[in-house]
Amino acid sequence: MEFHDLVAHARAHSTTPDPGRARLADGQRPLAMFVTCSDSRVIPTQITHTRPGQLFELRTAGNVIPSRPGTPSGELATIEYAVNVLAVRDIILCGHSHCGAVAAMTDGHDPVRLPNAGRWLAEAPRRVPYRIAGEDGGHPQRGAERRHLVAQFAALTALPVVRERLDRAELRLHCWYYEIDTGRVQAAQRGEGVEFSFGEL
Repeated sequence: MEFHDLVAHARAHSTTPDPGRARLADGQRPLAMFVTCSDSRVIPTQITHTRPGQLFELRTAGNVIPSRPGTPSGELATIEYAVNVLAVRDIILCGHSHCGAVAAMTDGHDPVRLPNAGRWLAEAPRRVPYRIAGEDGGHPQRGAERRHLVAQFAALTALPVVRERLDRAELRLHCWYYEIDTGRVQAAQRGEGVEFSFGEL
């Protein structure tokens, strides 16, 4: 596919029959919020087989949850809107394999070409208050991605707007890991004490 194909599809979009399109103008009531990486290979609606209006998405490099909840950011504003206005009952935080952001964090980034990305990733929560069973399964990069995901999950859980709804049993959090090469989705499960493990949904 070339760029001109994108333009052609955009021009033809309004002529494609969709009986549900007009109803979308009345507002949105998403089933869940889906927080994931901006990687073009991760497509939330494709993974979940959802239609427009069913997922409220937040995409950011490395699916990073800002570690300073008192500092305004687009990410925190989006989460706040999902919880306080749209009243979503479920938030899915989804990391993925072959993540360039995690590779940049573990292998180093180019400070000349990626100064802003470097500062953004440097702010990412890294201390993991949990132990991950199985760790990397013989693949260090996959282990680094899972540790990073669990660190972001801990940061998401600690956000005041999220914590308040969790304490009132008005919100559920889900931690998923998507394998790009297989299409498999794993879920993180809290085990005994501080242990986390990843297994099938």
